[in-house]
Amino acid sequence: MRVLLLGGSTEASALARALAGDGRFDVTLSLAGATRHPRPQPVPVRTGGFGGVDGLRRFLAEQRIGALVDATHPFAAQMTRHAAEAAGRVPLLRLERPAWVAEAGDHWLDVPDMPAAARALGETPRRVLLTVGQKELAPFRDGVAHRYVVRSIDPPDSASLPPGAVVLTDAGPFHLEAETALLRAHDVQVIVSKNSGGGATFAKLRAARVLGIPVVMVRRPEGVAGTRVETVEAAVEWLVRCGERGQGGAAPLDPPLG
Repeated sequence: MRVLLLGGSTEASALARALAGDGRFDVTLSLAGATRHPRPQPVPVRTGGFGGVDGLRRFLAEQRIGALVDATHPFAAQMTRHAAEAAGRVPLLRLERPAWVAEAGDHWLDVPDMPAAARALGETPRRVLLTVGQKELAPFRDGVAHRYVVRSIDPPDSASLPPGAVVLTDAGPFHLEAETALLRAHDVQVIVSKNSGGGATFAKLRAARVLGIPVVMVRRPEGVAGTRVETVEAAVEWLVRCGERGQGGAAPLDPPLG
């Protein structure tokens, strides 16, 4: 069975590894291209967009995809919507890790989006660690003179950076001792984070708990209806069942799109 795996998350890479070499599946991993130097993958990779919903629908039909797994980042809301709209008769699974949940000792302020996160920082200048991705910095450019430390996988465009920001380029997994040292070295007073979930970047929240640093937590966008699982193991089981049933498959392009 031909499987299209929409990637961009740790779980997508783990699922690709789990399926690699399994003769029951012919897997293509699709990456948006947001990361300049993605890690090597054990299955064929395509990079770039599909051209919207119609383009994805065309790809599913032309490639005779038998199952579609959306394992994009929890904040890749547009791609998730496109997958749901394009799937048609192709069985669709959303693989998404659980969100983080505040524990005893955490000081989190839950906000709905990035502009709300910027407003939540208030008017008193603070030293802020931004871990929101290189494309989400615009709301922090204006307002009071907070001092920002921006951490992202790739260097952000200089035009998007808040004035005077310190840029750290690094990728997880991060560890408690190093995160605690980083927060102390930069005298961080508040962290802004997406609620991405997972273990790779959770250490910053543990370090914040230890140091008593508040966290402005941006909640996930609303999901779409459909079948969802939280683990790679459950995703593999779902794919096995799809293959055994022989269900799905893209509808013929009749009439052809475009």
